[in-house]
Amino acid sequence: MSYLTLVRHGQANTSARDEDSYDRLSDLGRQQAHWLGHHFEATGERFARMCSGSLQRHRETAAGLALDGHDAPEIDPRFNELEFFTMAQLFEAQHGVPIPDNREDFTIHLPRMFKAWAAGEIDNPPESFAAFEARVSDALNDWSHGEGRAIVVTSGGVIGMAMRITLGLDMDAFARTCLAIENTSLSRWLSLHGALALTQFNALPHLETPDRQFARTHL
Repeated sequence: MSYLTLVRHGQANTSARDEDSYDRLSDLGRQQAHWLGHHFEATGERFARMCSGSLQRHRETAAGLALDGHDAPEIDPRFNELEFFTMAQLFEAQHGVPIPDNREDFTIHLPRMFKAWAAGEIDNPPESFAAFEARVSDALNDWSHGEGRAIVVTSGGVIGMAMRITLGLDMDAFARTCLAIENTSLSRWLSLHGALALTQFNALPHLETPDRQFARTHL
């Protein structure tokens, strides 16, 4: 059987308001990645294949895991995040909906923006909703096949889309799922006769002890 594990990157630059500024790990994000790597080492879990999106925060997280035999994971840009800040700026300019500055407002903003994006109501987005969904689906299909376990470092929007694809989530549920995904969390799928079955979502085994509760982050 072939298992696919998706890992969200470590905490990035939480004060950023554009794509380039966001795309680097914070000190805590690097620590989260190290702790997850140590967890894999302590439990003896090994991966036959490793992949990362091409964004800096993906590559930094993959390096921080320091998995044996994976000093240079394969880079697959299909696992790159949707350009949230770019689209949020377009959504504000075209529809007058301001970019949130707190988590509570994000819970309202993200479903509205996703629905507008999927309906083609945001002009000139970096990519269409259909293109994003298709590239994630293609990447999941490719990496869920092959010999042995595969691990992929990616982003919350990609993991949320993987959930939408495999569980048939509607737009509201898709947006809420994206908001729930924590930094360096694990979500896992098992390939069964060509289809993916979810076996684990948003797990944080490396942050469960009381002294690490502070390190659980969403943004």
